[in-house]
Amino acid sequence: MIFVTVGTHEQQFNRLIECVDRLKQSGIIDDEVIIQSGYSTYKPTSCKNMAIIPYSDMIKYIEEARIVITHGGPSSFIIPLQKNKIPIVVPRQKRYDEHVNDHQVEFCHKVADVYGGIIVIDNIDELKAAIENYDSSVEHMDKGMNSNNAKFCKDLESIMDKLVGGKS
Repeated sequence: MIFVTVGTHEQQFNRLIECVDRLKQSGIIDDEVIIQSGYSTYKPTSCKNMAIIPYSDMIKYIEEARIVITHGGPSSFIIPLQKNKIPIVVPRQKRYDEHVNDHQVEFCHKVADVYGGIIVIDNIDELKAAIENYDSSVEHMDKGMNSNNAKFCKDLESIMDKLVGGKS
């Protein structure tokens, strides 16, 4: 199963949902696909879709998923890491009216550069290859963050402080 979550940000993320739906329709994706679509206006025809799901269901889907695909919100990709999953992260981008700025792009690349453990996709056309090559891509990646959870959280907080200009 592939689980896709776009979080609860009030802007659409049609770009990601449409791409996953097309990949499922064309047979590129054989797995069952469950999408949490938030405020997106595109309604997938080949995937199970729910706008909002209870947190407990989201955890269950993440645990059961072979692949987790998320937007670039930290909680959405940290949860899969805590469940020893390597998420594919597609940051929301301002130019597609998915967010107010490109902080998700910058943040996700910083996390990937410093910690690894996530696969960042900026160009949606690269998602197909990321899904097709997922198993071989993650084979040698460090999965999860349980053994280093406290350090990860402290370092992540430091990165976030630097990105937003310190604590207020």
